[in-house]
Amino acid sequence: MKPIPKALAGLLLAACAAMGASAQEGPQRLQAIALNAGMHNIRAEVAATEEQRQKGLMFRKEMAAHEGMLFVFEQSAQRCFWMKNTLLPLSIAFLADDGTVVSIADMQPQQLDSHCSSQPVRYALEMNQGWFAKRGIKPGFKLSGAPFSNAPR
Repeated sequence: MKPIPKALAGLLLAACAAMGASAQEGPQRLQAIALNAGMHNIRAEVAATEEQRQKGLMFRKEMAAHEGMLFVFEQSAQRCFWMKNTLLPLSIAFLADDGTVVSIADMQPQQLDSHCSSQPVRYALEMNQGWFAKRGIKPGFKLSGAPFSNAPR
């Protein structure tokens, strides 16, 4: 096997560097919005692209009690999540277009079990495990915030 010429090696290195952000193993930090669950304020990072949704909260070692991640999809469908490379125990609320909680699941770190919505949804909100239960938030509860304000009534 011949060694790679230095010029070609440099080009390969530059191409790898250009892809770098998606290939790195580290937590992503995304733009955040304000959501409300009754009197409880939430700072939710928004995962709106396929790449952002795939990485989600992977590799996070800690998250403040009022923080979470809102997964936004283009259209309603049954949504399933798992916890590969996710270090924190999380609870996930699957949300209808108007912010109504459809179902909630607790998820354990680094597990490949699927946690799916009970019906088609466009949104899912991940928070530290137990966040919804501690606040009495159950299916039927309605969250408020910009993503849900344009939903048909």
